[in-house]
Amino acid sequence: MPHTKGRETQRELLSLLTARVRDAYIRKPFYVDGALDLVSVCRELSAQGLTHALVRDVHDGVDRLGIFTTTDLRDALLRETPPGALAVREVARFGLIEVDADAEMFEALWLMVRHRVHRVLVRDAGEVLGVLGQIDLVSFVANHSHLVAIQIDDARSVADLAAAARRVDEMVELLHDGGIKIERITRLVSELNGRLFARLWAMLAPADLVANSCLVVMGSEGRGEQILKTDQDNALLLRDGYECADLEGNAQRFNAALAEFGYPPCPGDIMLTQPAWRQPLAAFRETIRGWVYGNAAGPDPDGPMHLAIFFDAAPVAGDASLLEQARNYLDGIVADSDAFLARFARAADQFAEPGSHWWTRLTTRRDEQPLDLKKLGTFPIVHGVRALALKHRVRAGGTVARLAVLVERELVAPAMARDLTDALHFLMGLRLRHQLRQRAGGAAASNLVLPSALATLERDQFLEALGIVKGFRQFLQQHFRLESL
Repeated sequence: MPHTKGRETQRELLSLLTARVRDAYIRKPFYVDGALDLVSVCRELSAQGLTHALVRDVHDGVDRLGIFTTTDLRDALLRETPPGALAVREVARFGLIEVDADAEMFEALWLMVRHRVHRVLVRDAGEVLGVLGQIDLVSFVANHSHLVAIQIDDARSVADLAAAARRVDEMVELLHDGGIKIERITRLVSELNGRLFARLWAMLAPADLVANSCLVVMGSEGRGEQILKTDQDNALLLRDGYECADLEGNAQRFNAALAEFGYPPCPGDIMLTQPAWRQPLAAFRETIRGWVYGNAAGPDPDGPMHLAIFFDAAPVAGDASLLEQARNYLDGIVADSDAFLARFARAADQFAEPGSHWWTRLTTRRDEQPLDLKKLGTFPIVHGVRALALKHRVRAGGTVARLAVLVERELVAPAMARDLTDALHFLMGLRLRHQLRQRAGGAAASNLVLPSALATLERDQFLEALGIVKGFRQFLQQHFRLESL
C-alpha cells in the first residue's frame, strides 16, 4: 500500500512539474516609479498587502524594470540615507530573470535554482503577466489546490473569482491526467467550490444578510461529489424575523455571477432567484412538510425530488445552525411516514431499463444508442443510499460516508458497501474521462456515452458496475417493501 501511494505521488509530481508556468498562481504586477522614496513605496505595499513591487525606471535613456522586496528594505535600512530620502531605484534589483508563460514549470524551478533567486518575471507574448515566487511554485508542485484556494481567498473582485473558477477546471484535468483517484479529486473540488461560493456571497451580499442567513449548496455539490461544473443547486435559509431590503437583487446577482463562472442555471430553477428557495426558517419548515405530506389538493408530485435535492444540502456561508434546525425538523416528520419513504426510495428505479436490455447493448459493439452514465449508474446508487440515510437519520453528507454509517449500524453489509463504493467511483471516473474527451473535442460535456466508444476493459467494468446496481435495487425493494406498492 505505501508503495502504491508513492507511485501515485510521483505521477502527480511529474504531472505538475510538466504543467505550464501560466498554470501556477502568478501574482499580478504592481508597479512603482523608480524615483519614489522608500517610505512611500512601503506605504503603498502595505495598502496593497504585498511584499514586493516592480520598479519602472529610466537609466541612460533606456527603460528598465526592476524589483523591490522586503529583503531590499532590510538592506536599505543599513544605509546612512534615511528611507524617506532614498529613491527606490537606489536599492531595487534590475536585470530580472524572466520566463515565458508557456514554459514548463520545471524551467521556472530550474531558473530559480540556477540564478539563486526567489522570484522570476513571467511574460506572455512579451507583455508582463506577473511575478512567480518560489513559495508559490513549490506550493503548486506540492499541492496545486492550495494555490487555487489562495487565489480565491485573495480575490478582490468578481472577475478575480471567475479566474479562480476556471483554474478549478484546469486543476481537475491536471490531476486526472496525473492518475489521481476520483475520490481525491472530488474532495478537492468540493472544498474549493465551497470557498468560491462563500467568497462570492461575501462580496455581493451585505454583512447583515450573511450573518442572518445560511447559504447552502445541494445535489452533488452538497454531497461533495461534484467534479466538472454542472447545474446550480443552491438555497438560502433566513433567520425568522430578519428582513433584507434587496434580497431578490442579491440573489439575482449571486446566481448570475455563478453562471458567468461556468455553473449553468438550474433548469428546474432550484436557486436563490426563486422565492421558494430563499425563505425564513419557519416558512421553509412548512415547505418541507408539504414535500412529505402534500396539501389539501393531495401529495406534491415534486415533493420527493425537492426533498432529495435538499437532503444533500451543505452550508457554505452564514449561520450553519439554520440548516441544522431544518434537518432536525425533517427527521421528526419523516420518522413515521413509511409510505412517503417508500415513494422516495422508489425513485432509484425510475431510470432502470427493462430486463437485461443494457447487457445486450453493452455487448453489441455496433450499438450507436447512447447510454446515460448518471441515470443507469450513479443515480441509483446515490439515491438509494440517500433513501436509506433519510429513513435511518444518517447525517453524513456524501454517499460513501453515508454507507460507512449504515455499515456501522449494521443496516448494510460491509461487502455490499464496498461493492457500491467501487462501482460509484468507477462510474464517476468513467463519466469524467468521457466528459474531458467531449470538451477536448469541442463538444459540451454530458452524461451520455456510446457503447461502441467504450474500451474493452471499460465495457467489462461497466457491466460489473451495473450488475452491482441491479443487486442494490433488489435490496432497496426488500428494505422498503416496494413490491407491495
